[in-house]
Amino acid sequence: MKTMPRLVISTVGTSLLTNQIDDECDSGWKEELQKYANLTHDRVKQYDQVNKSDSKLADKIAKLKNRAEQELDTGNTLEIREASAELNGIYGLYDEQLEKGKLDAHILVTTDTAQGQEAAKILKDFLHGKVNSVEVYTPDKLSTESTHNFNQGIDDLIEWLEGRVENYRQQNYDIYFNLVGGFKALQGCMNTIGMFYADKIIYVFEGENSNLITIPRLPITVDYSRLEDHVVTLALLDAGAGLSPSETKEVPEAMVAEIDGKMTLSNWGQLVWNQCKDNLLSQKLLDGFLRIHYDGSFMEDYKKIKNPKDKVKLQETIAKASFLLEESNGDTRALAKPVSYYAYKGTKDKEGVDHFYVGRQFRVSCKSSNGTLILRHYGTHKYVEGKEIKN
Repeated sequence: MKTMPRLVISTVGTSLLTNQIDDECDSGWKEELQKYANLTHDRVKQYDQVNKSDSKLADKIAKLKNRAEQELDTGNTLEIREASAELNGIYGLYDEQLEKGKLDAHILVTTDTAQGQEAAKILKDFLHGKVNSVEVYTPDKLSTESTHNFNQGIDDLIEWLEGRVENYRQQNYDIYFNLVGGFKALQGCMNTIGMFYADKIIYVFEGENSNLITIPRLPITVDYSRLEDHVVTLALLDAGAGLSPSETKEVPEAMVAEIDGKMTLSNWGQLVWNQCKDNLLSQKLLDGFLRIHYDGSFMEDYKKIKNPKDKVKLQETIAKASFLLEESNGDTRALAKPVSYYAYKGTKDKEGVDHFYVGRQFRVSCKSSNGTLILRHYGTHKYVEGKEIKN
């Protein structure tokens, strides 16, 4: 039986660095690195400028990095596995024979921190040439310094995973999540995310002679029917709208989170929405978007759309236009960059007709009236132009 190539996504922590600390010679290093584990490279520099100690934090990280690189270069398999939690999982996956991964792609997910990024660089350099490909991905602001930063980083991670994993799955890769390393908070979230995106999740539990534990994706199903009455609200939230608590009070509580008095999709909500939005947005034309009105001609054009993905993209764009118009009190200038909103020249209608883009291929012609956008036609540029521009 032909072996499927694998995409192995590993969470990266700081064990590769902290495991190099000599408790006798490096007194206090472990505590200092743990205390400032969330600092970015820039903030490490700021810390060293303020801290008048002769031994700078950046220098300590650099020394530990050099030790780790040397250990990986010269160590045997057991020493390498003991040095790095991430490599412990990877070696376990390949039965300690990395050549088995020559067809596999690896992605190292690290926090937006100096220590995490340095550890990921070491791992990337070590794996380079031993597997088919290896890259590092750092979600924006991902750290455990604050709930806000962590949630923002997880949001970025989920959005990235949605496209990246699908791309590899279309190429017939099996998806593995290696969660042996990494911050506990990140591991916890990735474990849940993995139930949606990974074919298998791997761990190596601590203890003598610990073996690799492989957990297949559980047959989790979400009752998406509970979301059918809230599709407009969820589409607006996904488009970036910050709604009031009263506007989302009927939405299942786990789907939303409150930030600075505004409701947004929660990490869990974003994950669930990504799984069901193609189905929910590819059905009937949604009614209820504020400041959006459909002409009969537009509704007829919608019925002619054959590709469900085109319907999804169109309704996502309408949701974005709706919340931007509501936010700007009907000012179409707010749509200029987000949806490439422009005026048509030479229209039959004396008052003029505008249009906006839906992806690169399709357009929507429309008119603005008293803060409401009246949608007239949808289709290719040639089709819409033929309906709106003078011959």
